[in-house]
Amino acid sequence: MALFDLKSLNSALDELQTERGISRDSVIDALATALAAAYRREYGKRGQIIRATFNPETGEMEFRQAKIVVDDTLVRKEDEEATNGEDHRSRFNPEQHIMIEDARRIKRDAQLDEEISFPLETREDFGRIAAQAAKQVIMQKVREAERASIIEEYGEREGEIVTGHVQRFERGNLFIDLGRATAILPYDEQIPGERYRQGERVRALLLRVDEGVRGTFIRLSRSHPRFLTKLFETEVPEMANGIVEVKGIVREPGSRAKIAVFSHDEHVDPVGALVGQRGVRVAVVTSELGGEKIDVVEWSETAADYVKESLKPAQVLQIELNEEEGRATVMVAEDQQSLAIGRGGQNVRLAARLTGWKIDIRSMAGEQISGTEAGGVTKEVQPTDVEDISAEESAFEETKKEMGDDDEAADEGVSNEDAQPQDRDIKDEKVDGEQEGDTKDGEVDVDDKVIAASQTQEESSNE
Repeated sequence: MALFDLKSLNSALDELQTERGISRDSVIDALATALAAAYRREYGKRGQIIRATFNPETGEMEFRQAKIVVDDTLVRKEDEEATNGEDHRSRFNPEQHIMIEDARRIKRDAQLDEEISFPLETREDFGRIAAQAAKQVIMQKVREAERASIIEEYGEREGEIVTGHVQRFERGNLFIDLGRATAILPYDEQIPGERYRQGERVRALLLRVDEGVRGTFIRLSRSHPRFLTKLFETEVPEMANGIVEVKGIVREPGSRAKIAVFSHDEHVDPVGALVGQRGVRVAVVTSELGGEKIDVVEWSETAADYVKESLKPAQVLQIELNEEEGRATVMVAEDQQSLAIGRGGQNVRLAARLTGWKIDIRSMAGEQISGTEAGGVTKEVQPTDVEDISAEESAFEETKKEMGDDDEAADEGVSNEDAQPQDRDIKDEKVDGEQEGDTKDGEVDVDDKVIAASQTQEESSNE
């Protein structure tokens, strides 16, 4: 009676190879190891080394006992005791070892540590305990083969974007089903503020594959700067072709990011390539990151230009570099200072991380950007001297005093010959206002009508 149903066995082998990526040879080796363990458990002797072979096409099995070729330098006799603590030779076991003299009678060119096998009687009926042991061996070997397959497949994809579905939540960590394996998205690798639902589709960066005692762990990340780079590569063909290169990237996940790019082709604008027509490309990446703002700046070999670009969208007027301290002092207009610093210092903080320079933002008092011309930005310089301001205030007080004297003269009916034309205009406006307040001839004021009506009503009631 055949021990295996060959049709079902081959079907299972094909299924394991298709769904789990485990090769047929790996499963057949696991099956042979399981048969050897069952044979040793049921019919073997203690210490025996049993080897088994299995043919999945015919179902034939073959069992052999293996012995290792040794000599006196590797083992000591059964009745020989260890001479001292430094004697590391193992005790001779006739079920495991064969002396080199005996081995060369069987095989002339036998060498030390070589295995020589002897055929054993074939058995097909195994007990329940032996079958259980064989099952455990098969499951262990299949798990090891599956683990090796996962490491081989996903290990080559480190640094790439993978797509999966949310499987479950556990202590803030997110478990993602990738199909053949389950990956973990740790809490510290998630974008702050993002919320996920079970079954939701998730894209993330495959950070690394860790092999531990409990199995293989695939670690994902959505907060890593490289995730932003890979998202742009999928949207920007110029980056995928190597024309546009990312020189630096910094992120505060979920809030803001800065990416410095450089073009190897002078006819290709690196910033425009990433932004896209009407901002379509950068909008797709921003949407994937949950609304994270992205500043795309052009990389420059000149440190001053690079620092100036990194502070965009703020406009820089002047920059001074201290290479010894690695510090850059940036001058901006007063209305650009808050924009250069950013909310909570975010803009200047990201610019410092991107360029590697310590950046100080200072405003140029009294200078403001009034507009741009063909020659550049024009600046209007307002007077900031204290003496000039005091002189203006004194002149203003004298003008007010003169205006007050003219008003008093107009009320008394005295004409002021020294009054300025603008003072006469003010006096005329006052006179016009008084005339508008008086009642014109032939017209009765509304208040007089009300008083007359009330007096008539009182007289009628007295009568």
